[in-house]
Amino acid sequence: MAKTMAVNAGSSSLKFQLLDMPAEQVMAQGVIERIGMDDAIVTIKYGVETNQGTHLADQSADGSNVTVSQDGQMHKYENVLPIKDHQQAINFMLQKLTDLGIIADFSEITGVGHRVVAGGEWFNHSVLVTKSVLEKIDRLADYAPLHNPANAMGIRAFQKLLPDAISVAVFDTSFHQTMPEENYLYALPYEYYTRYGARKYGAHGTSHRYVAGRAAEMLGQPLADLKLITLHLGAGASITAVKDGKSLDTSMGFTPLAGVAMATRSGDVDPSLIYYIQEHEGLSNEEMLTILNKKSGLLGLSTISSDMRDLLEVSETNDHARLAVKVFVNRIVKYIGQYIAEMGGVDALVFTAGIGENSAPIRQMIIDKLAYFGVTLDATANQTRGQEIEISDQNSRVKALLVPTNEELMIARDVERFK
Repeated sequence: MAKTMAVNAGSSSLKFQLLDMPAEQVMAQGVIERIGMDDAIVTIKYGVETNQGTHLADQSADGSNVTVSQDGQMHKYENVLPIKDHQQAINFMLQKLTDLGIIADFSEITGVGHRVVAGGEWFNHSVLVTKSVLEKIDRLADYAPLHNPANAMGIRAFQKLLPDAISVAVFDTSFHQTMPEENYLYALPYEYYTRYGARKYGAHGTSHRYVAGRAAEMLGQPLADLKLITLHLGAGASITAVKDGKSLDTSMGFTPLAGVAMATRSGDVDPSLIYYIQEHEGLSNEEMLTILNKKSGLLGLSTISSDMRDLLEVSETNDHARLAVKVFVNRIVKYIGQYIAEMGGVDALVFTAGIGENSAPIRQMIIDKLAYFGVTLDATANQTRGQEIEISDQNSRVKALLVPTNEELMIARDVERFK
């Protein structure tokens, strides 16, 4: 059977999902974290058809652990070991897929789809990876410095180990290439756009594309007839206005730093304030960017954590935590209001990603501030976590939906188009 691997490579991590295509059946999924360190963490979840006793005995010899769900259908392999780079991480992962009986041979994997954050104006759809494509991904590193270099590294590593599998790049920015000029251009001298591509590109496009399509199916209407606002709320967060089935506007900008407040990213900030802080603190450009990307957002405001769960737990007694939550919600509501005005209305709000899928309090705070637009919450349905469901009540003029994102499935589907 032909299988497709959907890959998301980070600077020190490798997330993957192995799917049997075109059946769209997930065979295994996992992550390798802390790549480059002596205590890298490997987690693989899978359904096993081969002898489990053999696996348990085999894995115990190398210090790893395999746990089995009560129904015996789902297994989880876990291990901590030194992994020096992405090449070794991918080699270990592929070998482990064979050791666990998930695949018999590497040749079963006929396609690999890679998430790439920045595609600039070069890529408005997914493409087969060629030498030229890979060079352009490298050249776009300045557009997504935390992501594109790692994405390119993952592509090269997989191509070396699976030379016969087709390789497809799926860009986070491609969905947003339908934005009109007035939405993607900054009010800067036009020459900066023509020289350097200085414009809004957005991100999370694969996620927004998936949940918008699923929302249309849940509503029983053609996507092209709907006005949707999709809210990808996780450690990285972005809001997108989807009209006529296309991205009309989105909150992230030239890089994923812009837009709403996020876990450690600041979101929108007056550039003059950044210069002011740099000058008074004696910070280099690199140091300032590190602060904006890694020390701001929920972490910066709360002073205690970048994790929304931590903040909600102590928000009643910790003023900084409560403030961080309020700012997070405030920025989201502002973008929703803007996009409702841009589209001339809205049919549904679609919540997805870690916070969007799992945080009932955050969804409630957002929707409560939008009651005047005609959206009202079903308090019971809103307690749902990680499942497709309508969370607005029957009297709500604007629907509110919870749709777990599935970027890996979208990546695998795009790979299938090239097979």
